[in-house]
Amino acid sequence: MTTFGRAAEDRPTPPQVYNWRVYAASLAISMGLLTYGYDSAFIGTTITQKSFKRDFGLSTMTTAQQNAVSSNLTSIYSAGGFFGAFFMFFSMELLGRKKTAIISDAIFILGAIFCTVPKHQLGMIYAGRLLTGLGVGGLAAVSPIYTSEIAPPAIRGRLTGFFESSYQIGAVIGFWINYGVVHNIHATDSKAWRIPMAVQLIPAGLLALMLPLVKESPVWLLKKGREEEAYRVYSYIRNLPSDHQYIAEDVSFVKGQIESERAISTGGDPSFTAFLKGALKECLMKGIRNRFALVFLMFMWQAWSGAAAINYYSPTIFASIGLTDVTFWTGIYGIIKAAGSVIFFTFFIDKFGRKWPWIVSSISCALCQYYLAGYIAVGKPSLTALQSPSTIAGGKAATAFIMIFGGMWSFGANGLPWIISSEIFPSSLRSISGPFAAMSVWLWTYVVTKALPSMYTSMGYGVYIFFASCLICASIYAFFFIPETKGLRIDQMDHLFGFTRLESASLAAKEAEDPQTKEDVFHREVV
Repeated sequence: MTTFGRAAEDRPTPPQVYNWRVYAASLAISMGLLTYGYDSAFIGTTITQKSFKRDFGLSTMTTAQQNAVSSNLTSIYSAGGFFGAFFMFFSMELLGRKKTAIISDAIFILGAIFCTVPKHQLGMIYAGRLLTGLGVGGLAAVSPIYTSEIAPPAIRGRLTGFFESSYQIGAVIGFWINYGVVHNIHATDSKAWRIPMAVQLIPAGLLALMLPLVKESPVWLLKKGREEEAYRVYSYIRNLPSDHQYIAEDVSFVKGQIESERAISTGGDPSFTAFLKGALKECLMKGIRNRFALVFLMFMWQAWSGAAAINYYSPTIFASIGLTDVTFWTGIYGIIKAAGSVIFFTFFIDKFGRKWPWIVSSISCALCQYYLAGYIAVGKPSLTALQSPSTIAGGKAATAFIMIFGGMWSFGANGLPWIISSEIFPSSLRSISGPFAAMSVWLWTYVVTKALPSMYTSMGYGVYIFFASCLICASIYAFFFIPETKGLRIDQMDHLFGFTRLESASLAAKEAEDPQTKEDVFHREVV
């Protein structure tokens, strides 16, 4: 049976499976990502407030020193996100998905408090930014993985899409909080920076309230041999009796996968040390290593899409055509991006899949940026010089293309890497693949953030030609290398990526029987 907004079902599925509980759990675990999106929108304006500069001594610094502080406040958050994702690997495997989310949220809340309460201690702001980065890095690692493990395959894209929707909604909230502060609180009042900092506590607090109601991932419970608990969780999430055939199939399928994976990677040893050794071995196998490469490259294309360049130059274009409230129109752009994400990932992701939305989005966004490059090259919009009627007309078209970019970007490489990376890995590697995906994001974000200022200075309108060309390359890459994964079970993912589990298990068994051929067998596995 197929229903609008769902992929084809992998097997006959009782209607009770598509219930409010699985949606509520996915929404709850995604709540932490509101904080991620919120930070992307609020921090830049907040640390430039006159009251922030006065309270923390920036007003007495040179311009170079102020820029260094601003850069440090941004980069320390990115570094925290990178290492937060890395360290949560151990928690995800040893303590579970739920406890990892609780730990990450607690770290974030502590960091948000550190950012809110100081009066003159810049060191506390640095500490707060590091802790919030660590927390959101952990949440970004665990959220899509948890959702992917509890989601029925036919709506997996929709549920993991809540991750991206939460990010975009958080960004909109962050912008409009700043908009309200700028228009209603005097810039010299400490509330102008303290309120935006404190608002971080709201989504983190809501997540803390909802997490006790979230059940542990049944996949992780089965990995730890806690089969009875896994049955109870499946029964709750699927809204079916624990002895229902559908739940028995779920448990049997996951257990079979776990046993097969352990036979390949650990020889059946369930210990953490064996897991680490086996996971490294499995990561290098043909059909697995290409998945890690895919994740890394998807986030690379995401970072080099030009979305940051649009954010940078759009206020100049808005002002050049006579839009007096530039911040308002920048906010409208954010709303379009958020609305596009929510609509697509809620209703269409499991209908249209992953591959073709990426291609359509990338080509459309590239065309928008090619136009912007031409407009800036010819019209030379300025905040001060008087614009000719033709330049104003071109600027109105440029504004339209910026809004179109926001809508088209919302369903492409903006969110699809998170969804694809959460669903393509076997259960044995998800404690690694989730942090790996989050670390890839933070790494590429850092690289692009550091490169953009010099790119603006040296390339001018050529920045948009460069990013548009990257988007064309991304669409070509997607056509040849990004497979369609909607609605597939993990055994089907293995086939899709060229990983033959039975063959790998027999090789592992042969290695165990004949240790002297270990190096030869391993060579055949990875070639």
